[in-house]
Amino acid sequence: MGSNGRHSPALVQVGVSHRSAALDVRERLHVPPNELAAVARQLADEGFEAAVLSTCNRTELYLAGHDAALAAAVARGALARRSGLAEADLESLLEERRDAEAAHHLFRVTAGLESLLPGEAQIIGQVREAYEVASGAGTTGPVLNRLFEHALHCGKQVRTDTGVGTLPAAIPAAAAALAERTIGKLDGKRILVIGAGKMGELAATSFLARGAERVFVANHRLERAEQLAARFGGEAVPFERIGEQLARADVVLSSTRCPETILHADEVEQALAGREDHPLLLVDIAVPRDLDPAIADLDGAILYDLDALGPEAGDALAHRDEQWEAAERIAASGAGELAAWLRSLEVVPVVTALRRRADEIREAELERVAPRLRTLSDEERREVEALTAQIVNKLLHEPTVRVKEAASQGAEEYAAALRELFALDEERA
Repeated sequence: MGSNGRHSPALVQVGVSHRSAALDVRERLHVPPNELAAVARQLADEGFEAAVLSTCNRTELYLAGHDAALAAAVARGALARRSGLAEADLESLLEERRDAEAAHHLFRVTAGLESLLPGEAQIIGQVREAYEVASGAGTTGPVLNRLFEHALHCGKQVRTDTGVGTLPAAIPAAAAALAERTIGKLDGKRILVIGAGKMGELAATSFLARGAERVFVANHRLERAEQLAARFGGEAVPFERIGEQLARADVVLSSTRCPETILHADEVEQALAGREDHPLLLVDIAVPRDLDPAIADLDGAILYDLDALGPEAGDALAHRDEQWEAAERIAASGAGELAAWLRSLEVVPVVTALRRRADEIREAELERVAPRLRTLSDEERREVEALTAQIVNKLLHEPTVRVKEAASQGAEEYAAALRELFALDEERA
């Protein structure tokens, strides 16, 4: 039994999201893909199952173990160390959930119901990556395996059975909508996309769909930029020549995975000096941010970051009430099943102790009558062993099923009755 007085493992989630913390804090806590396994192992070294989910909108630690309070403390400490903030200063920004609430939260996250832009499709892949990395690192176990597998199933079901996944709410689509709202129609506009990954591809698609004339793609690896630009009839730009393109672009959208700033205010200021009298809109959808926040102070530049995109999804959601409610029901149902399974684990030590006690009695009785069984052949002796084991299993099958069902529904009296009636010593289980 854990120090918190429970027999079943506790599920704990601690982290920040766009709902609780500003972008500068989320940047501090962001865990890039190549560090996910290491962070999960550090948590697992404290004796817990562990997985780390880190996206543009959130960094969340999922732990499972018998001491919920200790798990939460370990998670808070790990986040404080990563952020460089005092734990007391970070505490007010942290979201903490346990058991059924934690499961329901992850199910909603995976379904896209908790995203900055609700319904966006990238999150299910990010949850899958978090799970696969943790599983590959050996830091998951029965609880987190079941949690993430059910969450991914829920996310797929929401996208299959509801219209939530069809909301025009992907981050690049919202960036294009924001650009149109800020500088007017995009017809004839020139778009510079920095970053040739999936987000860059989606951005090019979104801007061209709204009438942009031409897309230019810059990337650290020029070959990748050339491949993406060719798909859209655009042009690749060497990374060292981004400044030249700034003077001609109408919109810059940046979405790299660089850990450092790639475009500084002085570079943009120099490019603005050679522009005609119209503003340069820059949209930074990277975490950590690609673009120097000081760009916002320059005359002739308009800078938006990820947090500016949330309102773009509002109108779409207003017309999707039925699909949204259906998605919520799917998430709640899946979380309820997971919570019932967690509660059923509470009686596992009782059942184990009961079966152990019954087997001890069976073996003791066979030992007592052993002198009378000496005339039996080895095969006959094995048949007697098997017969007595079958009798025990059949006698215990129904009580085992009933006590697990009762526990899954929150009734603990059956387990308590078994402990009392059979004087079970669960600590030996």
